[in-house]
Amino acid sequence: MGNDKGTQFRCSGGEVINLYDSGKVVVQGKRQSEIKGLFGIEHSAAPKIPKATPHNPRKVFVVYGHDTDARDQLEAMLRRWGLDPLILDQLTSGGQTIIEKLESVQKEANFAVVLATPDDQGHRSEHPEELAYRARQNVVLELGMMLSVLGRERVAILLKGQEAMEKPSDIQGLLYIPFKENVDEAKLLLAKEIDAKGIPIDLKRV
Repeated sequence: MGNDKGTQFRCSGGEVINLYDSGKVVVQGKRQSEIKGLFGIEHSAAPKIPKATPHNPRKVFVVYGHDTDARDQLEAMLRRWGLDPLILDQLTSGGQTIIEKLESVQKEANFAVVLATPDDQGHRSEHPEELAYRARQNVVLELGMMLSVLGRERVAILLKGQEAMEKPSDIQGLLYIPFKENVDEAKLLLAKEIDAKGIPIDLKRV
């Protein structure tokens, strides 16, 4: 990534997403137009990722793909714990592109939970035998953005169907919490992780 430090994600299709500490996002590969299009990123300009300035220490940003059941389960669970989940499609856009909306919402979060669910399938070019389930590309990009804003210590990844799922990143030190069918299976480990980061949760009531 040159002299500019940051985080790099490699998709199973060969695409590379570089998230620099300076705030620049660069997508490379055959499907870069498709990935950029998901977030309204123009070829001529790269979005700036704001630094975290949490307004509410109990706000938790939720990253999700197509599994709305898992998203709803997670939202209900976080609310039971007295937390304020930030669900992107429940927030007003105000004429913003998706990437601009993400940037403004991220500034309010003090923790992020990423739902990595088997929404897509993919493999390396010319290696169809490696076909595996994977998270949506928007989930991978939003994960990278939250790592840049909050740091890996404040990001937890809930991995559904761990044995059949390709991890969205091989970055060392990321917290993966597996579950099979219901997000509730991951509640104790997730609650302990959030509580340990200074966001109090009554673990006796989890």
